[in-house]
Amino acid sequence: MFSRVTLAALLVAAPVTHGRVVSADPVNTTPHVLDGIVNAIALVGGAVVVGGSFSEVSAADGSGTVARDNLFAFDLATGRILPGFAPEVDGPVYALAAGDGGTVYAGGDFPEVNEQPVGPLTRLGLADGAVVPGFAPRVAGGMVSTLARRGSRLYAGGDFTAPRTALARLDAVTGAADPRFAITPGAPLAPRVKVTALAATADRLVVDGSFTTLDGRSRPQLGLIDVGGSTAKVAPWRSTAYAPACMRAFPSYVRGLDVSPDGRWFVVVTTGGPRGGRLCDSAARFETYATAPDVRPTWVNSTGGDSLYAVSVTGAAVYVGGHQRWMDNPRGHDTAGPGAVPREGIAAIHPVTGKALSWNPGRERGIGVKAFLAHPGGLLVGSDTTRLGREYHARIGMFPLP
Repeated sequence: MFSRVTLAALLVAAPVTHGRVVSADPVNTTPHVLDGIVNAIALVGGAVVVGGSFSEVSAADGSGTVARDNLFAFDLATGRILPGFAPEVDGPVYALAAGDGGTVYAGGDFPEVNEQPVGPLTRLGLADGAVVPGFAPRVAGGMVSTLARRGSRLYAGGDFTAPRTALARLDAVTGAADPRFAITPGAPLAPRVKVTALAATADRLVVDGSFTTLDGRSRPQLGLIDVGGSTAKVAPWRSTAYAPACMRAFPSYVRGLDVSPDGRWFVVVTTGGPRGGRLCDSAARFETYATAPDVRPTWVNSTGGDSLYAVSVTGAAVYVGGHQRWMDNPRGHDTAGPGAVPREGIAAIHPVTGKALSWNPGRERGIGVKAFLAHPGGLLVGSDTTRLGREYHARIGMFPLP
């Protein structure tokens, strides 16, 4: 059903490496999301699946407005909205992951899909939007905020209470909880334990959230789990970088994270306010296999008081998005401090130096970028605003590789 499916598109489940920075001129084929916000993006074969909180979408030229309940899909090559994929999702979608056989996993805060009680995690067919039979994850007691799939394993994080607290590894076919993965986040900074973001490699799972412990071991807001053996265990990696408090309104301030294509390092982005510590409102790189007793960030790039919510690491660049006004701004306090560079709503950081690259397409700030997806042809961006690269691209857009 998907047109122009290339080998590169089929391989998108693997880590994506870009040899250069994407163009600052968005493509003109992406459709528009006409209300709400885009929270998540996945690529299934040649189809882009978009999740969030919205009710209407239209074609790239503004024609053909159609109703879509928090989830829709379009052809990556042409931008055509897929007519058969129109599931009725009864609540916001926060996370997506590509499945086999033209399917997608969707997590969020919804009790039903297509009037079927599925809880906050389900698997859907792209051909017809139907719930895939046999996938019964039994996630309950809260929302799913993040997903990552590695082969036969599906990792889920959120603030749910079953089948485990806030973090689970599931069978990608049946949804059954893996008894060999029993890592429990605890001692939360907020009323509920929540895993905000996670990313998986072959042998490590990086997680951030409102917890301060993993299986009782001190891991303030950030931890690594060794998933290379038969039974998962908390990795000896530890950092107190996120132990200092930010503003009182943000007891937990870590937000997005992404791992480099080779798995050797990762970047965490945060909120927190302009009057907090060094890592509030920042992007920070960490080395996955560092062995220091207290791992410190390799570099930090601060916005000077504006939140970052999403990050994508491609090798050539670290793309960050939120509602920031500046980067390279460690001495700014809702102001442009010495050395600050204007980067409205979206930016690219040099992966080695940690300094902002010259790439500066701009976007309307709003709440901010909530989703990136790097693929072999470029970078997809999801947010709550309508201007991207100084053009009209409502809530979804794509920067191609030159």
